[in-house]
Amino acid sequence: MKLTFLDWAVVAAYFLINLLIGLYYRKKASASTGDFFVSGRQVSWWLAGTSMVATTFAADTPLAVTGLVARNGIAGNWLWWNFLLSGMMTVFLFARLWRRSETITDAEFVELRYAGKPAAFLRGFRSIYFGILMNCLVVGWVNLAMEKILMTALDISKTSALVICLIIMAIT
Repeated sequence: MKLTFLDWAVVAAYFLINLLIGLYYRKKASASTGDFFVSGRQVSWWLAGTSMVATTFAADTPLAVTGLVARNGIAGNWLWWNFLLSGMMTVFLFARLWRRSETITDAEFVELRYAGKPAAFLRGFRSIYFGILMNCLVVGWVNLAMEKILMTALDISKTSALVICLIIMAIT
């Protein structure tokens, strides 16, 4: 597949628009931790919940769904549609409760909800499990998907795709 000038212009425009949005909101988001992570609590609970669910989708999601359907037929969709219930609960139940707690992170919520050594153990376990194990797994998985997309879309080698991924990560 050969990308034309128009294709590259669309990609460049997309990155430019994202950069401009980031620069526009930079000052507002750098005022405090609450402004950065929860928009100064100006975002409605349902939009914050929708944002939490949206962060579970990445470049690998369409590839994973396509693979599920290719292996299992249309019934393969049920595997990822099962996340619908947890996503809806996140948006319409947990986001409202999370906002009411006035916490920013789940570790802060655990500290508020539980006390003493059990809470410290839970925070430590979650930091190791999610912060190290799960995040490394997910970042590797998503970067592998991005490499495959770049290799296919740009018709480049795996090494070139890896270099582009590393450059994107460095810029980000």
